[in-house]
Amino acid sequence: MDICLSIIFIVFLLPIFLLLMVLVKLDSKGPIFFKQSRIGKNGNVFSIIKFRTMIMNSEEVLKNNTALYKKYVENSYKLDPSEDPRVTKVGRFLRKTSLDEIPQFFNVLKGEMSLVGPRPILDDELKEYGKYAEKFLSVKPGITGYWQVSGRSDVGYPERVDLELYYVDRKSVFFDSYILLKTFIVVVKKKGAY
Repeated sequence: MDICLSIIFIVFLLPIFLLLMVLVKLDSKGPIFFKQSRIGKNGNVFSIIKFRTMIMNSEEVLKNNTALYKKYVENSYKLDPSEDPRVTKVGRFLRKTSLDEIPQFFNVLKGEMSLVGPRPILDDELKEYGKYAEKFLSVKPGITGYWQVSGRSDVGYPERVDLELYYVDRKSVFFDSYILLKTFIVVVKKKGAY
């Protein structure tokens, strides 16, 4: 199902994909795609692919601002777009519409991700799962998941852990189908995306 649907999505979204490549390139200096190490199933590290939404050396810019970095960590590794100096103009649009996630269909084709599953996390975030880390990593991460359709960026840790583990305990074709359908509604409403 993952492979078939990913191929369909890639073909269907190809014109948008190509347009976004041009917009990202014209908006700011740097590569079109952003790759970052994330933790996948069984703790395997892989490079997640997204359209680049931030300026170059964005991590350095954030960490050099001690107060802002502290707020970023305390806010479940998120910042409000209005105060985030790293996000580009096109990047704000891509994040609000979730179009920055389109390249992750290639992660699915490579077998690193699933269409539905817990959100792939950074190494720093794994500590949030404590004794449940192994359980969390027992399934493939997804492009969308129960956390994303339950509030996404509006839901931080530790509530996010509960949502992700709820999915792991109830993973099924039916539940995945429900999450995929609900994802379209959430994306259209732009709820929790920033």
